Amino acid sequence: MRSLRFLLEKEFRQIFRNPAILRMIFIMPVIQLIILPQVADYEIRNVKMDVIDHDHSMYSREMIRKITSSGCFELAGYHDSYTAALHDVEHDRTDLILEIPAGFERTLVRENEAPLFIAVNAINGMRANLGAAYLNSIIRDYNQEVRAEWIRFPRFDEQPRIEVQQRNWYNLHLNYKLFMVPGILVILLTMVGAFLAALNIVKEKEIGTIEQINVTPIRKHHFILGKLIPFWIMGLLVLSLGLLVARLIYGIVPVGNIGLIYLFAAIFLLAVLGLGLLISTISHTQQQAMLIAFFLMMIFILMGGLYTSIESMPRWAQVVTWFNPVTYFIDVVRMVVLKGSGLKDIAGHLGIIFIFAVVLNAWAVFSYRKRT
Repeated sequence: MRSLRFLLEKEFRQIFRNPAILRMIFIMPVIQLIILPQVADYEIRNVKMDVIDHDHSMYSREMIRKITSSGCFELAGYHDSYTAALHDVEHDRTDLILEIPAGFERTLVRENEAPLFIAVNAINGMRANLGAAYLNSIIRDYNQEVRAEWIRFPRFDEQPRIEVQQRNWYNLHLNYKLFMVPGILVILLTMVGAFLAALNIVKEKEIGTIEQINVTPIRKHHFILGKLIPFWIMGLLVLSLGLLVARLIYGIVPVGNIGLIYLFAAIFLLAVLGLGLLISTISHTQQQAMLIAFFLMMIFILMGGLYTSIESMPRWAQVVTWFNPVTYFIDVVRMVVLKGSGLKDIAGHLGIIFIFAVVLNAWAVFSYRKRT
């Protein structure tokens, strides 16, 4: 145990001697947590729209007014021909085109239906899909208003009405920051732990100090623990800073017991750091370690359920997410912060992440080869 204590002392001295590591650990995650939730927004706003109104009627003007007053659309151009509007699409000055045919109001009154044409710039598929969905929803609402006006009489309304009362549990106002901030904090914690641990042993290889350590009587598991514990403590400090930023900047206070977040984070960090140390033991240069860690981080982030619902992924991708530790932490931190879940609710996730920690650290110990 004395050898482990000396190794820990050495690691902490190396960390505090290097200002770049301290900035990477403490300053960068805080700045990213302040900036990223402001821009990582699922909502689509200011969709630019060109209008071609061949009818110039009261109904067409009222529909255009309703669309532009929704707050989602910005009237980018008002044209007399489809060719002119398409020119704006080709030069990325507009996102979609709404063409209202001549006789729109007359056809709507006489035949109870009238066609509209919508052309969408689908280069940005997500913006195009959501923009078209918003526009169709607004047009449907306007259509219901028109139909209600036609069949309403002083004492009799033939239109059946269904009143729907909706309540959003755990996120009353659908504030996306409430579920994005905890998820982004998990990603930052993963990146700090994995990257720093991945560079740790391989750095010793490059500067030659690993040979001096190898000729000492220190055991392999003591060596791995000496590399793991300092960054494990640093990771918990990063988590504390992140929760403080979430409270001060975004007003997010966990509904559940904050101790559960620390309990899960402690085991999660063991898994992530074990993965980083495993990468470090099989890499020969820092460049190799960085590339492998970056490859895995991209998979963890994009398939972790932060930006894309796991249930919407293909079946094979859902199976892959079972082996992604980030998936479980994002789920747990949202459950505790928003829903107030207890230990019983996260016990399954806790057991799985514990298995990750044991397997990855054991693998790192067995992969490390002491050469005298």
